[in-house]
Order: sequence, then structure tokens, then C-alpha cells
Amino acid sequence: MDAIAETPDPPYYAVIFTSLRTPAPDDGYEVTAARMVELAAGRPGFLGVETAREGLGITVSYWADEASIAAWKAEAEHARAQQEGRDRWYADYALRIALVERAYDRATSTFGAEP
Repeated sequence: MDAIAETPDPPYYAVIFTSLRTPAPDDGYEVTAARMVELAAGRPGFLGVETAREGLGITVSYWADEASIAAWKAEAEHARAQQEGRDRWYADYALRIALVERAYDRATSTFGAEP
């Protein structure tokens, strides 16, 4: 992803997935990761995604509500990819879910301004 996700005004949810990859080039990870973004983008409640990887990988997906997050977690193709991640792709990972209550960007405010 080479862009900052355009999200609506809060509140909404952020799912933060942080990972350390196993050293296995050409193992299908990149193809599956791209497919998961494509699949998530078609799900109800999906708002956007941002991802970066250089050693430590961080992917933040944004969702309208907790029900949308739960439905995404249970989606069959996503569940298979999660299992593949546990079995082959990740040396370690953590997942966190946060409620976004405030959001600022360059166009809408000055950083550090009080709500």
C-alpha cells in the first residue's frame, strides 16, 4: 500500500496486526497477503488498510464496527490464510483491536490540537 487510508469521521475500529516473518522467500506469502487485502475490501464494514514491512510488519485495517471485524475473522479464505500464517509464515505475531475515537490528518487539523 502506498497511500494513507481514507477513513470516515470516528468512531470506527482499527485492527492492528504486527508480525515477524520466517525467512522463506517465494513461499506464497506476498500473493496471499495481496489476496487478503482484495478480499477484505469487498467485505461489509471495511473502511481501508495500511501496511508496511521492513523486518517488522505492521498492517492496520479499519472497520465500521466489531461485527464486521468478527465476520472478517470468520471468513473461510481468511481463516485458511491465518492457519498458513501460524504454520509457516510468522515467527511471531500480535493482533490488537482498538476503537478510534479521534483522527487527524494534514487536511483537517494541526497535530497536537485538543479535540
